[in-house]
Amino acid sequence: MRFITSTLLILTATLVSAHYNFERLIVNGKITEPYEYVRALGPMVGNGPFYDVKHTDIRCNNGSFVAASKTKTYPVKADDTVGFTIRDVLGHPGPLFAYMSRSTVANVSAYQGEGDWFKIYEMGVKTYANYSLAMTWLSDGWKTFDFKIPKDIENGQYLLRAEHIAIHSAGGPDGAGAQFYIGCAQIEVSGATGKKPSPVGKFPGIFNSHDPGIYFNPYWPPIVNYTMPGPKVYPDGGSFPAFTADPAKPVATQPLPASFAGTKPTAAFV
Repeated sequence: MRFITSTLLILTATLVSAHYNFERLIVNGKITEPYEYVRALGPMVGNGPFYDVKHTDIRCNNGSFVAASKTKTYPVKADDTVGFTIRDVLGHPGPLFAYMSRSTVANVSAYQGEGDWFKIYEMGVKTYANYSLAMTWLSDGWKTFDFKIPKDIENGQYLLRAEHIAIHSAGGPDGAGAQFYIGCAQIEVSGATGKKPSPVGKFPGIFNSHDPGIYFNPYWPPIVNYTMPGPKVYPDGGSFPAFTADPAKPVATQPLPASFAGTKPTAAFV
């Protein structure tokens, strides 16, 4: 009994310590202060995951709009390299993303993110699984990440949204499945071409809790294919290295993940 209790305590501590958030904006290599330009989490909210893809807080995390008026807005130029630090490390497996949404009001600190969102970055699978080895991810263990602000967007104030989807619990019931780790910085873009990005979608709406890549068994059978959640990256090709998934000895007869009967991707993009 003591052994079981000790094992459970160690497992619980490990899972909690694996939680993380995005706390600092990085611009052209400069790391800003914690929550100086990133909206802080709501009162009494730790660095735990978010689950409810139908809730408006899927935009920028639990209660973060409370901190919006106290958050500074960083001036950047199109094609600048920006990013986030992770407190403390991406401790779970899964894909990493960045989205942008142009503020529909004059001051982004009053913007709740109800407008259109578009994806500008994604980092996915490194190697697929076989009967001996688990799937690995390009962002495993990262403490920072960065990407470029697209040139072909409109000038203006934006929310810049970092998101990591932890898939170790994917396939669980609603409220206890895939975990979403989210953070939003406030930026003002200049020097852009004025083009409108496409495709775009809304949060909530971009995800369905049973979308491929969110709802599947991540452990068995071995994963030999993965569908990245959300829309295509804008612009085509994005601002990141080419996708480098390298299936390691895939078994041709294995079913694809996230192929639950009746499940279809969300039709939420225009």
